[in-house]
Amino acid sequence: MATIAVLGTLDTKGEEHGYVASLIRQRGHQALLVDVGTLEAPRIQPDVPRTEIATAAGADLAGVVARRDRGEAVGMMAKGAPLVLERLQREGRIQGVISLGGGGGTAICTAAMRALPIGFPKLMVSTLASGNTAPYVGVKDIVMMPSVVDVAGLNRLSRVLLAQAAGAICGMVETVVPAGGADKPVVVASQFGNTTACITRAREVLEAAGLEVMVFAATGNGGRTLESLVESGLVAGVLDVTTTEWADEFVGGVLGAGPTRLEAAARNGVPAILAPGCLDMVNFGERSGVPEKFRDRRFYQHNAQVTLMRTTPDECAAIGRILAEKANLSKGPVTVLIPLGGISVISAPGQPFHWPEADAALFGEWKRHLRADIPVIEYPGNINDPAFAELCANELLRNMRR
Repeated sequence: MATIAVLGTLDTKGEEHGYVASLIRQRGHQALLVDVGTLEAPRIQPDVPRTEIATAAGADLAGVVARRDRGEAVGMMAKGAPLVLERLQREGRIQGVISLGGGGGTAICTAAMRALPIGFPKLMVSTLASGNTAPYVGVKDIVMMPSVVDVAGLNRLSRVLLAQAAGAICGMVETVVPAGGADKPVVVASQFGNTTACITRAREVLEAAGLEVMVFAATGNGGRTLESLVESGLVAGVLDVTTTEWADEFVGGVLGAGPTRLEAAARNGVPAILAPGCLDMVNFGERSGVPEKFRDRRFYQHNAQVTLMRTTPDECAAIGRILAEKANLSKGPVTVLIPLGGISVISAPGQPFHWPEADAALFGEWKRHLRADIPVIEYPGNINDPAFAELCANELLRNMRR
């Protein structure tokens, strides 16, 4: 039997949270009702009252209630709820969390969920789950389930969806993860569709050497998650072959990973390999959504939803300087590997993004500004050649032994 936190604004959505709690109890688990409402009295009796949340936030609940400022109230609960949920989890008092909400509830309750470790069951039923969920999920494994109808009373549709949500969180806490691999050192790797062959072969080499490899898609959130995992101290090596997120970050594409991308391994002394994978491309959505200022650029339609734009020599030179700046922060062993025959599938000779001058600007500025003690290995072929993948893997193993 597990205890599942049922977290929500019990003043406006008490009936719905009570319904979910009752279904959890029917499955043989306990439900711990946590109230993050503020403006009205709770409609059901909470196990963790709002006063406890406000105290954790260091806030005056009575004053906030008196002012009836909804923004202030949401901010207070979004500050206190993560502290309370994290403590409940740390003390072993909860084994999962579920919440139902609109805009305010989603902001508060996903903030609390983001304070919980990866692997801890988290389910958010939200009116916002069908849109851009990145601000709510962050780099954590929060399951976002669309509420379809507003969370405003029980009806023939909401009963079905909330019952399924209750079943889902129960299934998550009941799941026993098969043992295996926990004793192996962890390596994280960055991958894009245009570098999949490289990472696939490198992963085979690293796994044969007794390592566990976790691959992250270089899609902005993937890069941020990779950095977060490295920061956690769980990672023994970083195979950062696909640094493409810096092209989006610098030029203005949709898959940037923020200005600190490539810093976690460097600042924490984690052995690393850096390569310029897919820095030939900036990502946009449908072609009609590409900013007008780029209309005369070179494009490649990856699919109906993804438009790729070739980086220019000037952009590549600037990105090369950024990569050098990040690599120069390294406290541990790092090696730069450069494939001279193309940094993606479509930048190889004869392919649509083949532009030797742009690649030369990228490589030249990276090397020119790199610390003298950081090794650079140039490979004559393409980034997806098996030999290059094996070189990356073996150089990482060498750095890890150092």
